[in-house]
Amino acid sequence: MDAQVAITAKPEPISFDPRRTAVVVIDMQNDFGSRGGMFERAGLDVAPIAALVQPISRVLETARRAGLFIVYTRQEHNSDLSDAGNEDSPHRIKHRRMNIGATVEAPGGTRSQILVRNTWNTAIVAELEPRQGDAVISKHRYSAFFETSFDTILRAKRINTLIFTGATTSICVESTVRDATFRDYRCIVLRDCTAELIAADAPRSNHEASLLAIEILFGWTAESGAVIDALSVVGGR
Repeated sequence: MDAQVAITAKPEPISFDPRRTAVVVIDMQNDFGSRGGMFERAGLDVAPIAALVQPISRVLETARRAGLFIVYTRQEHNSDLSDAGNEDSPHRIKHRRMNIGATVEAPGGTRSQILVRNTWNTAIVAELEPRQGDAVISKHRYSAFFETSFDTILRAKRINTLIFTGATTSICVESTVRDATFRDYRCIVLRDCTAELIAADAPRSNHEASLLAIEILFGWTAESGAVIDALSVVGGR
């Protein structure tokens, strides 16, 4: 039986096989989307990222019913930052202003560290907590493919299409989309399930610029409702 489903997307409609499709949740972790996390401590408004929780939750609920593979990513580092690059590396320099590795107090009063694994800061926000059977990719650069098992896991499951959600659009989402495209995965980025804080108040935001680049050269963009409607039919079979 043909399992292909079609959705409205930009720049044109696209079809995919749910059995070979994964939903990817990029870095929906406390450091980026919660009060007390790295972004908020740096004076950034995390409301656009926090607002993604509900639409992503709806996509995940429908995707799980339809049997799609779910993958989460977390950007995190060793507590000694040994995997963050040398002191003069761009990754270390750019994150130094965000106090990477700094010891902080989590909202619950426990000791935590900014962008350090196994802490409150890098935990997935509670409302989107991974479930049994989901994959969680720990990454130490923007792309989920850099020095991780992501590609191996996807190929073992014969995945050829990735539906992207999460934050932020022009950094970790776009970095991962580009690397996925280079590996011949078909990428669908959900416009209402991704957000970008850089230039959010500009006449044309980085979010919109990244979506345009993806539509032209790296994949497709769509609204979550289109995916939910298509997968609801699959899940109801």
